Amino acid sequence: MLGFTLRRILISVPTILVIITLAFFMMRVAPGGPFDLERPMSEEIRQNLLAAYGMDQPVWKQYLDYLGGLARFDLGPSLKFRDKSVASLIAEGFPISATVGLLAISLALVVGTILGSAAALRQNGATDYAVMGIATVGIVIPPFVMGPILALVFGLYFGLLPSGGLDPLRGMTPDRLVLPVVTLALPQIAIITRLMRASMIEVIRSNYIRTARAKGLSARAVLSRHAFKSAILPIVSYLGPAAAALLTGSIVIEQVFQLPGIGRQFVQAALQRDYTVVMGVVILYASLIVILNLVADLLYASLNPKVKYD
Repeated sequence: MLGFTLRRILISVPTILVIITLAFFMMRVAPGGPFDLERPMSEEIRQNLLAAYGMDQPVWKQYLDYLGGLARFDLGPSLKFRDKSVASLIAEGFPISATVGLLAISLALVVGTILGSAAALRQNGATDYAVMGIATVGIVIPPFVMGPILALVFGLYFGLLPSGGLDPLRGMTPDRLVLPVVTLALPQIAIITRLMRASMIEVIRSNYIRTARAKGLSARAVLSRHAFKSAILPIVSYLGPAAAALLTGSIVIEQVFQLPGIGRQFVQAALQRDYTVVMGVVILYASLIVILNLVADLLYASLNPKVKYD
C-alpha cells in the first residue's frame, strides 16, 4: 500500500503542474486584464501597476516566477484586493464552502445509499418506482432552479428558514445552512441512489449471495455482511471527484444563497481577471481531486480484496 500511495503521489505532481500551466496561459490569453477599468487610467499609472506585480515581464518569465513562488508555498497577492493575499482570501472562503460541501456529501451518501438499497430490494415494486421517479426529478432539475424554488417556498412564503446570507453576528448558523446544503445534496442523492440500486441488484443476483442464503444465513446477515460491502464499491469510486467538487464550493449555490465561499470568489476573480486568485483556487481544486481520488482508491482496495496495489 505504501508503494502504491507513493507512486500515485509522484504521478500527481506532473498532473497538477500541467493543470497549473494550462490555467496560467489561458488566463493570460483571455481578453481584458486586471487593470482594465471602466474609467481608464493614465498610461504611467498602468505601467507602474504592471511593474509592481511583475506583469511587465515576458509571459514565460512571469510563469517561472509564479512557479518559484509556489515552491515557497506563496500564492502571491490578490490583484484586486490590494491588502489581501490569495492565501488569506482562500482561508476566508474555503471553510464556508467546505462546511456546506461536507454536510451535503454526507447527507447525499446516507440518503442515497438507503433509497438505492430499498429500491433494489423491492425491484419493480411501488417503492422502486417511487424512488427512481424521485431520483430522476433530482437529476433533471438543476441546482440553479431548485435553489430559488426552495428559498422562495421555505424562506419567503412560509418563513421557516433564512433565504440566504450569513448571520451578521454568528456567521454560519444551522438554520442558514439547511437550504444550501439540501439544494447542493439533491442531485448527488439522485446519482448515488441510481448507482446504489444498480450495484445492489447486480450483487444480490451473484453466486456468492445465493451460497450465503443456501447456508441458512438470515436476509439481514446476507445484506449486512456480504451484499452491502460489495454494492458500495461504485459509490466509493464516485465519492472522490464528487466530494472534491462539493468541498470547493458550488458556484451556483453560493450565488443563489449569497454565501461568501470559494466558488463565489472564483467567479468574481475570473470576471475581474484577478489572475492570482483564479490560479490559487485552481490549484486548491486540483490538489483536492488528486488527494480525494487517492483516498477513494485506497478505500476501494480495502473493501475489495481482489484489487491489488499495482
